[in-house]
Amino acid sequence: MKKSLFALGVLGSFAGLAHAQSSVTLYGIIDEGLNYTNNVDGHNLFALSSGDVQGSRWGLKGTEDLGGGLSALFQLEAGFNVNNGKLGPEDQQFGRQAFVGVSSTTFGTLTLGRQYDSLVDYLAPLTVNGNWGGAMFSHPYDNDNTDNTFRINNAVKYASIDYAGFTFGGAYAFSNSSSFAVNRAQSMGVQYVRGPLSVAAAYLNVDSPNEGSAGAVANLGASGADGSWSAARQRVFGVGVNYTIAAATLGIVYTNTNLSQPTGTLYANLMASPVSGAASSIKFNNVEASLKYQFTPAFFVGGMYTYTRMTFDGSSGSSGKSQYHQFGLMADYNLSKRTDVYVQGTYVMVGGASGVAGTGLEFAGNPDSADRSSTNKQVMARVAIQHQF
Repeated sequence: MKKSLFALGVLGSFAGLAHAQSSVTLYGIIDEGLNYTNNVDGHNLFALSSGDVQGSRWGLKGTEDLGGGLSALFQLEAGFNVNNGKLGPEDQQFGRQAFVGVSSTTFGTLTLGRQYDSLVDYLAPLTVNGNWGGAMFSHPYDNDNTDNTFRINNAVKYASIDYAGFTFGGAYAFSNSSSFAVNRAQSMGVQYVRGPLSVAAAYLNVDSPNEGSAGAVANLGASGADGSWSAARQRVFGVGVNYTIAAATLGIVYTNTNLSQPTGTLYANLMASPVSGAASSIKFNNVEASLKYQFTPAFFVGGMYTYTRMTFDGSSGSSGKSQYHQFGLMADYNLSKRTDVYVQGTYVMVGGASGVAGTGLEFAGNPDSADRSSTNKQVMARVAIQHQF
């Protein structure tokens, strides 16, 4: 009898050890609030909007210890709209992330599947829209993808371990077609974090995004106010710095986006006079300055200003330019470790050849409030609650 009890105890110990070596976590975020937008076709618009600061989502992630500092991992993450229960983005079951891979405490992590590009991983956390502010503070049209408007499919991604605050990585996304160079993507990024200082740089190249349904970037902008778009090539690079002094965090980020031969209804709306015919290129230069002040561990206030210079050239030789000025404020209060309430607002003014503000596009990720302004100015405000589980 004693031997039987001893054997059961040993088996129980092994079962506990096996359980400790692997884990699966269910998690999620629900972000829901009321938005106000003025000048929407000459009217004021009030609308419930889901997932503005952080996309509403649920997911599963897990790890298994393989021994020797090696582990297997996976993550499946689905977005959804609280207002109607629809899946998002792109009506996909796991449209936010879906990957599997291996991680080494010595060599880093290698993953395969639908994933974030290096701009999102390394540079976006230093921007307002990619960190505490969300979609309302995204750069015009989210032209640099720092608000994570699109993910990359068919991606093989590497992320290094932390070398005394220095990390780096990159990704390659296959076209998954016989036309190897059509709708493929490459990205890379670096970040250095030491004490109050954070510095990052990143690069993204997508060849013929939106071409076909199986490539690296598909259905781009399909849910936006002005429809989908494509281009012969999209190239983005950027650098950013954040520095914390006591309770204040200062940030500045620069990004450059170059679209070669863009097409689609979204960019057709930019082809206002004096540009005629198709566009040969559209370029964005974005400079963002921000300040966040943490009054208490539960309460912060943040502000930002973004200047964007857009230039575009027509195939006929004509050209034009526009300037975007965007100001934003936000206050956030934690009711608990998992629940917070926040208010935020943004003012956008556009000057130059593009004669309308089109802030439904600047506020990428807010399809409930997305529409073009009847003037070159627009205001948007939001009050919301966010819960994490």
